[in-house]
Amino acid sequence: MIPLRTGERNLRIRTAKDTDLDDIVRLDAEAFPADPYPFFVLRQLLTAFPDFLLLVEDGEELRGYVLATPPHDAQSWVLSLGIVPDLRGQGLGRHLMTRMLSHLRAQGTHAVWLSVEPGNETAISLYLSLGFVADPGGPRKDYFGPGQHRLLMSLNL
Repeated sequence: MIPLRTGERNLRIRTAKDTDLDDIVRLDAEAFPADPYPFFVLRQLLTAFPDFLLLVEDGEELRGYVLATPPHDAQSWVLSLGIVPDLRGQGLGRHLMTRMLSHLRAQGTHAVWLSVEPGNETAISLYLSLGFVADPGGPRKDYFGPGQHRLLMSLNL
């Protein structure tokens, strides 16, 4: 666990456990109310990548998470970064991403990829500040299906 101090809150970053699943589902729905992951997807991701799902907790409940894939051919993907609305803008996303990028580097990752909704300027600014570079082709139209455009970004570690 890594202790953090944000405002008046004492927060910790830790890896997820099986017993966190219901809380992860709640957290994802709170962070992404328009399009949360289905329960079965989070169940499978937690089972498949338990060491690549980091959580922020305040001692009572989960407040954020980052989910990535283990390296394959020295590449990894950040699949999701979610922070509850009342704690956004306080550096938790940066802490989670920094910790995950260090973990990925230690596991042999040389390149990290992610996709982001092109209008999510806050997330794009965070990723750019961490050294990610936007795909020069611009947003990919219908990347996740009709009307679901995404900007791909990458970082060499």
